[in-house]
Amino acid sequence: MAERSQYEELARQISAVGAVKRSLARMLPADCPSGSAAVLALVGRHGEMRMSRLAELLAVDMSVTSRHVAHVVERGWLERSPDPDDRRSRLLRLTPAGEGLLDDLGRRTTDLFAHHLKDWSDDEVGQLNAMLARLRDSVGDCRAHATRTPAEHT
Repeated sequence: MAERSQYEELARQISAVGAVKRSLARMLPADCPSGSAAVLALVGRHGEMRMSRLAELLAVDMSVTSRHVAHVVERGWLERSPDPDDRRSRLLRLTPAGEGLLDDLGRRTTDLFAHHLKDWSDDEVGQLNAMLARLRDSVGDCRAHATRTPAEHT
C-alpha cells in the first residue's frame, strides 16, 4: 500500500483535473453544455437506452438526467421512442444530427488533447489511459460507496 502522502498528492492532482474539464467545456458549442455532451457521448457509446439507465451511467439524479435529455431532444440531437418491451417507458437514441454533433465533439476533444500532449509519446498517453481506467474501476460508482465510511472500503 502506498504512503498516505501519495494519496494526499493524488487527491490534489485529481482536483486539478478540473482545469482540464473546464478546457474541454470551453470548446463545446454554446448550445451544447457539458451535461448535454455527456448524454450524447453515453447514448453514442452504449446505444439506445431508457432514461433510468442513462441516469445510472451519468451517476446523477433522474431529475438532472431529465433536464439534460430535454435539452438535447429540443435541439433534435436525441429522440424518444416507445420501448417495445414496456410501452410506458421511452428509449433514447441519437438522431443523425446528434451523431454528427457527437462526431464533431469527438474531433474537437481529440484535437485538444493532441495539441496539449504533442510532446507525450504514444506509450505515455497509453499509460495515462490505462491508469485512469484502472482508477475509475477501483473507485467504482461513487454513489454506492458514499454511504460507507473509508474504513469500510478496505
